[in-house]
Amino acid sequence: MPKSPTPSPGGRTIAATLAAFVAELRPQQVPGTVMERARHLILDAVGIAHASTHYEFAYRSLSAMTELSGGAGATPVLALATRLTLRDAMLMNGILIHGLDFDDTHAAGVIHATASTFPSALAGAALADLDGEALLTAYVAGMEVGARLASVAKGGFHQVGFHPTGLIGAFACTLVSGRLLGLNAAQLAMAQGIALSVASGSLEFLQDGAWTKRMHPGWAAVAGMTAATMARHGFKGPDRPYEGRFGVFNSHLGPLAQDCDLALATNGLGEAWELSRVTVKPLPACHFTHACADAAAILRERHALQPADIRSVRALVPAEVVKTVCEPVATKKRPQNSYDAQFSIPYAVATSLAKGRFGLPELEDVALRDEQVLALAAKVEYGVDPDSPFPASYSGEVVVTLNDGRELRHREHVNRGGAERPISNADVERKFFENMQLVASPARAAHVRDLVLSIGRDSSAARLQLGLAARG
Repeated sequence: MPKSPTPSPGGRTIAATLAAFVAELRPQQVPGTVMERARHLILDAVGIAHASTHYEFAYRSLSAMTELSGGAGATPVLALATRLTLRDAMLMNGILIHGLDFDDTHAAGVIHATASTFPSALAGAALADLDGEALLTAYVAGMEVGARLASVAKGGFHQVGFHPTGLIGAFACTLVSGRLLGLNAAQLAMAQGIALSVASGSLEFLQDGAWTKRMHPGWAAVAGMTAATMARHGFKGPDRPYEGRFGVFNSHLGPLAQDCDLALATNGLGEAWELSRVTVKPLPACHFTHACADAAAILRERHALQPADIRSVRALVPAEVVKTVCEPVATKKRPQNSYDAQFSIPYAVATSLAKGRFGLPELEDVALRDEQVLALAAKVEYGVDPDSPFPASYSGEVVVTLNDGRELRHREHVNRGGAERPISNADVERKFFENMQLVASPARAAHVRDLVLSIGRDSSAARLQLGLAARG
């Protein structure tokens, strides 16, 4: 069983405590710096959503959502000139934000929260005809809840094959949707119990590069809207979805549940802002690969390395990430598609050693077939980093042995873009424009930026929703 949480006032359950926080949060309580960072996290997500429309998975997904919507949808979709039914649009928006694995991460929770929380806030606020301030406040509340709930597991979900972005994201999205639909605290608590039966997210995609991870955040948004709406109409759910005998931690983590700290679910609510600890990715790949990719690029530049000079490579990673980015070894050394590559230490390290960079072009089919890179990836072995601070930060070290016997090494103690090396708001804007240039004119990109960075200052959520969709 997980460690018991610090008792809440009046002996409230975790669900009741989170419900009260979300129901009672007012925009004036959120520091201005947190609100501004929230806008920039949303900006990052919107830029990635636009970039995703450059790739096949976006149109395969859109085709399915269009069929499910039956051609009768009224909800605009990010970056696309199409409308879908409400929940299909939420799912599609989550796919677009998370589809390139370039979206933000809360390190301690190992969760990509914006990819589900923003589609929930956008759809819910527009549906209820609320303004941008209501949208932004609900988004912040969802980010605070999602980060804390995911942190309880201390990285354990990945060890047993569950993806917290989908699994825990459903609970955060339930509270976001519920707040915007006008649920009271009792209804919000009940809604979380309902969410327990619709939360999901499997890591089996790691075995073969399947696309399923892309749908996890959007599905969390759909699950949240569903649970909140059912609670609004009086449907009853369990009272203890977190600390219960078959709550999410006990049922999904098994023996690892004893390592959980349930107090993390509610500690510091409204005082310490976890959103400020959400990190923006500088590379379009699993955050677990970033430190080693950067270390490899630094070694290449520092020593003018050429692939032909290299006899072998050893990458040291946190023990907790081995199942995600180092195994199965054969697939990691020779990725079958871009998703395999984004979760591969051998490919990330080999690409950075060979090219000095790892960006979206390195995920194109022609790059994945580069025999020089693949030959180098075959030389990359992994080891466990005994000094890793995971999950507080995602360290990485690369050791290169040259043909002449010399050994070169570089360690990234904390990952670039992480809480200790954050990407500034100005850097987020630069990344946004780089992503937008794949599919949009500079004028369109500037217009979208201005829309997002003015959230909460003017305009309605419905007008924002329409403005972020492509013109038909």
